[in-house]
Order: sequence, then structure tokens, then C-alpha cells
Amino acid sequence: MYGLIGRMMAAPGQREALLTVMQEGQVPMAGCLSYVLARDPGSEDGIWITEVWDSKQSHAASLHIPEVRETISRARPMIASFAEQFETEPVGGVGI
Repeated sequence: MYGLIGRMMAAPGQREALLTVMQEGQVPMAGCLSYVLARDPGSEDGIWITEVWDSKQSHAASLHIPEVRETISRARPMIASFAEQFETEPVGGVGI
């Protein structure tokens, strides 16, 4: 399995709008076992994204799905930065 945990910073005051765009753009993605969006309680603009995929290749392929590309395009103006990103190797858990 392949995992990503990332912290994104929304442009000031844009976190809720960015979360809305990201949620509206969610579609089934082959190989995606879990995709979680969360507010960072320690930052007014922070968002955590936690992903679990069956493989790194499935994650890469998801970036070519038309709806995902459209969501990225709509979200980009509301993103200030990608503050942190960590790759992980999930071994199991609830819902996986």
C-alpha cells in the first residue's frame, strides 16, 4: 500500500471554500482505500489530507482523472502552499 499525509495552507480566509471545492470534486478513484480531509485545529488556514492507496501507481493515475484535474484547477487559486507532505507505507487498520 501507499500513503500520503499532507498539510495544505489555504489562502487567508479561504479554508472553508477550499474544503467545499475539494469535497464537491470527490469521485470514485481506482485503488483509493481512504481519502480524508480535515481542518487543522491549530491553524485558521490549515488543512490535513490523509490518503491510503493500494499502490503508488494508483495514486499517480488518479491525477489524470478529468474530475480530479478539474478540482485541482478550481482549488489552485485558494491554495497558499503545501506546508508539509509525508509518504507512508500503510500496513493495515480499520476500513483498509
